[in-house]
Amino acid sequence: MDYQSEIRSFLVSRRAQLSPEQAGVPFHSGARRVPGLRREEVAQLAGVSVDYYTRLERGKTKGASAEVLEAIAEALQLDDAEREHLMHLAQASRPKRRASANPGRKSVRPAIQMVLDSVTGPAYVQNGRMDLLGANQLARAVYSQMLEDTTGQANFARFNFLDPRAREFHYNWEQTARNSVALLHAAAARDPQDQDLINLIGQLSTQSTDFRTLWASHNVLRYRSGVKRYHHPLVGDLSFGFEGFEIATDPGQLLTVLTVEPGSPSAAALNLLASWTAPARGAVAAPPQPVAE
Repeated sequence: MDYQSEIRSFLVSRRAQLSPEQAGVPFHSGARRVPGLRREEVAQLAGVSVDYYTRLERGKTKGASAEVLEAIAEALQLDDAEREHLMHLAQASRPKRRASANPGRKSVRPAIQMVLDSVTGPAYVQNGRMDLLGANQLARAVYSQMLEDTTGQANFARFNFLDPRAREFHYNWEQTARNSVALLHAAAARDPQDQDLINLIGQLSTQSTDFRTLWASHNVLRYRSGVKRYHHPLVGDLSFGFEGFEIATDPGQLLTVLTVEPGSPSAAALNLLASWTAPARGAVAAPPQPVAE
């Protein structure tokens, strides 16, 4: 991946999204040839020369201090995820790159799997490239379609873009797709030596027009809580809250726990799904049937 080009595209895209009014830059009458801020306006806000900022925007970050990058981030009003992304891109673009923090682990440690199995609701662990590394029984039932992928490691992004069923499964597929690309963008800068991630991005870029379009937006995301809404093929609509926790002993792995409102339709649907996936000892569960539309 050309990280100098990534820096250029990222900074240009953030500059284009920030208007002079938002940045507090004096507005001068007359046509503006670029959307958002001009380079000289960003340079002025950051307290650097126009030539210096222009070199940075071209990906020439050698010698750029953390303080300068912070000033650029402040001038462009980057959020925490974007600020972190800029720092990672600058580090990745330099000749001496760090070794991958994600050496290719394909599953969680047994102790982490025991934690997953002890959670009563759906719970799973994924890495930065959105591979599903481990899950409890209920999570595997929720994501059963994704787990049918026989091409390799189950992966949320690959399912979202390459499996046509994903558009029906996700209540808001468009937002899910944007989030997936933003997470992969952040992961690519954070761990530039992850060959599996590079291969995944290449596969999605060649096989999905939607992915290529969204990748060009250069948005990044870091979210740890929120709402997930699905239309499960067996039990219908499911609405979850979720919380994500970084696993300190396994850098790069994120534990996600899904919760439902007690007494809600989602809780009833999840209980039904649980009854099909965990039959009583010695009993044979009735085969589940898709819900009527």
